Amino acid sequence: MNLVEVKPLDNKASTSTDSANKSHIPSVSAWAVLGESSTMPEGTPICKGMDFNQKNAAAGSSNDDDGSSDMLDQMMKAFRHTGFQATNLGLAVEQIQQMRKWRLDQVPFQEGIEDPELIPIEIRKRLRARIFLAYTSNQISCGQREVLKFLVQHKMVDCIVTTAGGIEEDLMKCFEPTFMGDFKLNGRELRKKGINRIGNLLVPNKNYCVFEDWMSPIIESMHEEQDKKCMEWAKAVAKAGSIDGDDVPERFVWTPSKVIHRLGLEINNEESVLYWAAKNDIPIFCPALTDGSVGDMLFFHSYKRPGFVLDIAEDIRRINDQAIRSHATGMIILGGGLVKHHTCNANLMRNGADFSVYINTGQEFDGSDSGASPDEAISWGKIRITANPVKVSCDATIAFPLIVSQTFAKDVEQWKEDTKDTACFIDDLKEIEKSS
Repeated sequence: MNLVEVKPLDNKASTSTDSANKSHIPSVSAWAVLGESSTMPEGTPICKGMDFNQKNAAAGSSNDDDGSSDMLDQMMKAFRHTGFQATNLGLAVEQIQQMRKWRLDQVPFQEGIEDPELIPIEIRKRLRARIFLAYTSNQISCGQREVLKFLVQHKMVDCIVTTAGGIEEDLMKCFEPTFMGDFKLNGRELRKKGINRIGNLLVPNKNYCVFEDWMSPIIESMHEEQDKKCMEWAKAVAKAGSIDGDDVPERFVWTPSKVIHRLGLEINNEESVLYWAAKNDIPIFCPALTDGSVGDMLFFHSYKRPGFVLDIAEDIRRINDQAIRSHATGMIILGGGLVKHHTCNANLMRNGADFSVYINTGQEFDGSDSGASPDEAISWGKIRITANPVKVSCDATIAFPLIVSQTFAKDVEQWKEDTKDTACFIDDLKEIEKSS
């Protein structure tokens, strides 16, 4: 068929579009290119980005304002309707705002499911969502550390999951800085100079040596405490004649979260994320604590004195209980791998998180959990089927500071006021009332 000679659509077959009735257009082309479209639903948002001309015009209307004070706010608002990852960034802001504002009184009491103690509206107003923050070690290696420290310092998150590097590099930076470098620096030459590269960051071997000098005596001290308490426990068992006796104390064991809490107290440095987590009693979970310099220190220590024990079983119970003992949960996950799955899997124990924001550059074509979409997590029960999760496909060092500027950093004092005498679970609320 010669398409050039095809007659235009007749009136019966044609669409109501005037362009489709042009006699000089082949009918098949008219139908394919100029066919009538469906009407968009009323209220459908229109794609429109930041208009810097209007911003400059507004700035010129005042002699006291150069127009830069709220430019970031306006740009972030415009992101919501810009499209692509800018829109997802705007959705992430909204999702985090929702998880921070959530209170149990927003949900009707479910008779037969909820505890009758949750009936009073005043109780429901004081129960908020537990916020899980997870991040990979590179977020501490870079300048994102200061953003994360801000959140922990002001008690804006309730539970943290990270990797070994997220622990040790926070501590190392209290002694020695990490330097800016370049992605293209020669690895062989850096190795000869004793300098390690993380992307475009540089970490001299000296940093690890200083860390070992600080860490080794603490491991020795913790080992002493472990053995002393184990001896006390053994004596109590021998005296009682049973491990179940009323006179037998709870058996002590170091877990990664206990070690991290101890390190936060020992470092005593306000620049440290671990310091503020310990001070504010925010648990940090790291099931792979030995996968890094801390593991190296434990390895070296084992030659001098074997027998130091880390119990990950107690920690998996603790983090899962954090999720279960929550009336709602929110997840903010920077990066993928262990931290992403460990956080999601804890929330599986409560049939999924209510609010979720992923920020990573992983893709799901290879079936990895790092690149898995929120929708995949819904299939596992890690995110609730009623949730509206968001994934931002972007370097977290770009996306997360922008998100924080529009959420956590907006209302520090108001957040403290709004969360005063609140808790994430009814039993925790009871404890607050007992102590007040």
